[in-house]
Amino acid sequence: MTTVRICHLYPDELNIYADRGNIAVFRQRLAWRGHGLEVIEAGIGAAIPHDADLYYLGGGQDRDQMIVADDLASAKADVLHRAVAGQAVLLAVCGGYQLAGHGYTGVDGTRMPGIGLLDADTVAGPTRLIGDVVISVELPGAPITVVGFENHAGRTRLGPGSVPFGRVVHGHGNNDEDGSEGAVTGRAIGTYLHGPLLPKNPRLADLLLGWALEHATDAPVELAPLDDTLEQQAHDAAIARVANRGAA
Repeated sequence: MTTVRICHLYPDELNIYADRGNIAVFRQRLAWRGHGLEVIEAGIGAAIPHDADLYYLGGGQDRDQMIVADDLASAKADVLHRAVAGQAVLLAVCGGYQLAGHGYTGVDGTRMPGIGLLDADTVAGPTRLIGDVVISVELPGAPITVVGFENHAGRTRLGPGSVPFGRVVHGHGNNDEDGSEGAVTGRAIGTYLHGPLLPKNPRLADLLLGWALEHATDAPVELAPLDDTLEQQAHDAAIARVANRGAA
């Protein structure tokens, strides 16, 4: 049995989109395969482990992001950069995605510092981008469709150091202009998709877990298949909902 170590950053402040549901998915999918999960929660002022296998940064409203942004940039960024450079995994969702980039300028012009793990910068727009999202993801070895929900004012644009997490099939994505959604640099992924993200996207959950297990064992990992009938039904229902709205 292998125990995967996940560092959950700011679980109290950045949990607006049921982000703990993603942690629950990691735990259960590991348990079904005979593996364990250790979750280290790291809030404001807390040190973070340098040797976690996966780091998770959830979503929050602008005021919540403001509360954690300086602590993230000043007290945790260096460890996160070293960990991701060493092939640890980072998943950052919505507000966490914005802070994993270079920063976020809010609607009032206030600038929140990011940590630059992703080559992305975000500025709030005049309206919110809200609704169901379907994207096509082509990470190495894993062409998949990912579904979720977005609710953000930010318009995010990528620099050359990141590639989009996916291309928008339905929804707004990073900025409602260039068809991109999210950002990827190495094994660091940022995305606006939540709801939470992983219960309806088991293939994405397993991709991340495979990477985390490889980091934990320092060896290639092949995950045993699971019966994902219910998860796939939820995934398919989300796609059907979008298709039905398009036909209406």
